[in-house]
Amino acid sequence: MSPIAKIIAGGALAAILAAPAAAQGVLTQKNVSLGLAQEIANAALAKCRSMGFKISVSVVDRDGLPMIMMYEEGAGLNTREGSERKAYTAAAFHAPSAAFVKRMRDNPDSAGSIQYSRVLALAGGLPIKVGNDTIGAVGVSGTPGQDDVCSQAGIDKVADQLK
Repeated sequence: MSPIAKIIAGGALAAILAAPAAAQGVLTQKNVSLGLAQEIANAALAKCRSMGFKISVSVVDRDGLPMIMMYEEGAGLNTREGSERKAYTAAAFHAPSAAFVKRMRDNPDSAGSIQYSRVLALAGGLPIKVGNDTIGAVGVSGTPGQDDVCSQAGIDKVADQLK
């Protein structure tokens, strides 16, 4: 190998080895703020209330950690856990919690995921996204088949802030 080729090869190798080091450092990620979580939860609660339902609503951050949980007086005891688990499921899989059922059916290799203690394969959990980036999720529990409608109302309320 000529001396010039060795220098070029050495420079290329140095650039490749330096790339991972340059990629390390401080990360900046978008996340749901407490104020945004409250707006989403209030709008979802108001939508369900207008439809005559007593529900629970939870908003989790991008890591699936609870930001806020609210419930209507008279909401079923199970709705509190349901709303949080639906939100967690939507955040964890970056998709509506209802899609989890389809995932189990269409991909038998992933069927073991149903054993995770915080996931729930029921409609009502929707990811909160900025572009393709999931920054959190909202979950509603307590309506007969209308949970997604209320969750979507929460997201729609803040849609202008999700750009």
